[in-house]
Amino acid sequence: MFLKVAKEAALKAGKMLRENFDEAREVSFKGKIDLVTHFDSLSQSLIHKHISSRFPEHDFLAEEGLRREKGAEYRWLIDPLDGTTNFAHKFPVFCISIALERNGETDLGVVYDPLRKEMFWAEVGQEAFLNDKKITVSSVNDLDKSLVATGFPYDIRESEVNNIDHFNNFAIRVQAIRRCGSAAMDLCYVACGRFDGFWELKLNPWDVAAGVLIVKEAGGRISDFQDKEYSIYGSETLATNGLIHQQMVGILQLGKS
Repeated sequence: MFLKVAKEAALKAGKMLRENFDEAREVSFKGKIDLVTHFDSLSQSLIHKHISSRFPEHDFLAEEGLRREKGAEYRWLIDPLDGTTNFAHKFPVFCISIALERNGETDLGVVYDPLRKEMFWAEVGQEAFLNDKKITVSSVNDLDKSLVATGFPYDIRESEVNNIDHFNNFAIRVQAIRRCGSAAMDLCYVACGRFDGFWELKLNPWDVAAGVLIVKEAGGRISDFQDKEYSIYGSETLATNGLIHQQMVGILQLGKS
């Protein structure tokens, strides 16, 4: 029931984003390079209205200022448009991310790419899927032969903790690095074997909750940069096929005392 409603909400918002992809954008800035469009808010409104009409007693936490915290057993974590900068520039890489927590643990995740009509989804303990096909992580076991992905935080201009050092260290060790601009999509690409690993700093719970569950259910591994227990509320995300996990941890520790 929960999964069905999450998929319906993602499809509804995705249809709106797809139909408006070529339309003019009203852009405002939350920071120097952190922007938002009116389609972020519209997508969030569509998702929230659809889910809350079915589950009015549930809590919600979403990127564009939606906070409903009444201590409910269930809480929805929503990124209505992950890849806003891409969308604003009409670069066709963005998605919708919806996750459901039960007592603080993620029970399900849905990530929908409306342009490619690809829906990644998983329920805890039930494996992971792309549309109706089961997905698994890649079998690459050598970092030198791996394709990995990353992103950079919005405070890259102000903070020294900006991922540039890690990017430089990986650039000379892996086959290639991709920077797609959507953490949720990057995680799903790890889950289905398109990427072998992904790392990023300073992500929010709504960025990663759905994608992290999908990686886990696809047989992947999640940790922080020290290979310690992962939390969607932490500041470090490392997701891999499991086979190159320790190799990526090693690179992430370079230069640290």
